[in-house]
Amino acid sequence: MKDAGFVSATVNQPGIEAQIRGIRENIIRAASTAGEGHIASAFSILDILYVLYHGILRHDPARPQDPQRDRFVLSKGHASLGIYGILAERGFFPKEELNTFASSSGRLGGHPDSRKVPGVEASTGSLGHGMPMAAGMALGLKIRASDSRVVCIVGDGECNEGAVWEAALLAAHHQLGNFTCIVDYNHSGDRALMLGDLSAKFRSFGWETTEIDGHDHEQIRAALEPRGGSVPRAIIANTIKGHGCKEMENNPAWHHKAPKAEELEALLAQLT
Repeated sequence: MKDAGFVSATVNQPGIEAQIRGIRENIIRAASTAGEGHIASAFSILDILYVLYHGILRHDPARPQDPQRDRFVLSKGHASLGIYGILAERGFFPKEELNTFASSSGRLGGHPDSRKVPGVEASTGSLGHGMPMAAGMALGLKIRASDSRVVCIVGDGECNEGAVWEAALLAAHHQLGNFTCIVDYNHSGDRALMLGDLSAKFRSFGWETTEIDGHDHEQIRAALEPRGGSVPRAIIANTIKGHGCKEMENNPAWHHKAPKAEELEALLAQLT
């Protein structure tokens, strides 16, 4: 299909760094205003989301339901601040709306709601549910002979859910070459259950796999470039929870926590 009308954006490296720092700042301010939020989980995937929405996924903020768009599903829905920050930056809704996060009068809930938020493809948050929904979307697109693709991010701890592996079996069985699953492997889940070699696990389920640094934009982009074939693709992205804010990096205390007003400026000064 022709991509005319879909948004494609690339900026130089200094511009990228400034944009991502700005998104991190917006996320921290939104959580501080709300008094809640999974900031560190959002920072873990922010580089991946940025690359997805800057030259990989076909999308158009003016036509969020365009049938020819690519689909993105955030299965680890508690990291909603990450996708909200990116969608606001891309123009799906005003950046000022981020300050209504988790408020009773706003539409940006603690977990994303596809009925309310433009650009959100699936209501997620119950771990293990987003991956099967994404696989179903990919199967539906294949049946309709669409060339759109589906990308899903799951958390490493979420891979303890059996539904993730049921979806992996289904995707391989139906030869969903239009489906990519990215595992946010920040190793925070290792404290509960060691996952071992995730690449080998996905390969044993019939997937093509690759392992990358989840904060290296060149590696992310190379792994996500469209390619043909009938084999679903798993990308094991090694990440740091809380990446970009020194105090939050690999700090369990920041799993679900919002900075108080008196802490805000000190945290913002740490952002990279």
